[in-house]
Amino acid sequence: MSEQSTSPGADKGPDTGAVENTVAPTTDTVRVETAAAETERDTGGGLMSGSFGRNIGLVLALLLICAAGVITAGDRFASIDNSLTILRFAATIGVVSIGMTFVVTGGGFDLSVGAILALASVWSTTFATQNMAEDTHWILMVFAALAVGAGCGLVNGVVIAYGKVVPFITTLAMLAAARGLAEIISERRTQIVRNEGFKDFFSADVAGVPLIVVIFVLVSAGGWVLLNRTTFGRRTLAVGGNPEAARLAGINVNRHTVMLYVLVGLCCGLAALMLIGRTSTGSSTHGDQYELDAIAAVVIGGTLLSGGRGTIVGTVLGVLIFSTLSNVFTLNNQDTSTQAVAKGLIIVVAVLLQQRLARRATTT
Repeated sequence: MSEQSTSPGADKGPDTGAVENTVAPTTDTVRVETAAAETERDTGGGLMSGSFGRNIGLVLALLLICAAGVITAGDRFASIDNSLTILRFAATIGVVSIGMTFVVTGGGFDLSVGAILALASVWSTTFATQNMAEDTHWILMVFAALAVGAGCGLVNGVVIAYGKVVPFITTLAMLAAARGLAEIISERRTQIVRNEGFKDFFSADVAGVPLIVVIFVLVSAGGWVLLNRTTFGRRTLAVGGNPEAARLAGINVNRHTVMLYVLVGLCCGLAALMLIGRTSTGSSTHGDQYELDAIAAVVIGGTLLSGGRGTIVGTVLGVLIFSTLSNVFTLNNQDTSTQAVAKGLIIVVAVLLQQRLARRATTT
């Protein structure tokens, strides 16, 4: 009797209604689920377990490294000149790390950032480019570096999003190709910047602070606003957290993925300009191991490697931690191999902590 009491229209028009009831609420459902997931991740069962707690932990780690620097190196570490040296080093890799944060948050990965930086630095300092800049304006060198970075990011994004090649393979191929092309263009020689206007601008100070540090601060602030206060940032979190749900919510996942890789490419081009300004050279060896440093800073900062959660503040703190640690090792005459071992251990510990926190979040 209960089957016969079903309304007459139950067997006829529900197909359309069913589609509407499963697709139309999807946007709201995704928004609610995303908000709930973010709240759960950020609170983690308590204030100190969320993003605030992670950042406090990073600040404490940075202070401990600074204390170790003061104890082992004394005034050499605590001087203003050394602090500016740390910030100059952090600025270049920091800009790359901000771009990497967006890619990883969106569920991607990029091993080619260092090679793209090298190619951008070489292309913008070639004899032909500098000659054209002399005839017009040094801003042409800026456009060249940014265009190369964005172009490489576009290739990565298109191959990954539309070619369906995994990010690891795609960016590994770009790493080899971009570094090789940089060596071919430069003939493995260091290219000296002759344009005085370019050098004066990127080596300038703003109220006693190097311009490249100011650029890093501005990029970090812009990245924070973009990730946390814009539709682009919300879509990045959605794509990284659940691409299929994001697609059902009306997000063009493929196009957004391409935009993320173009963004990190632009960051590599900008970082290349900062490195050229600091060294007055373009070289195929620029950006060596930057991909590892950027990933390390992003991971230790709290961005999930699986995507869906990103933090610009954590990335900035991660960059400062590794830059300060490298400085302490250098002042104590430790070789780069020891620094690499220390970075590797820190990355492993950070990933283990991420996995532990993720398991706690799913069980609470």
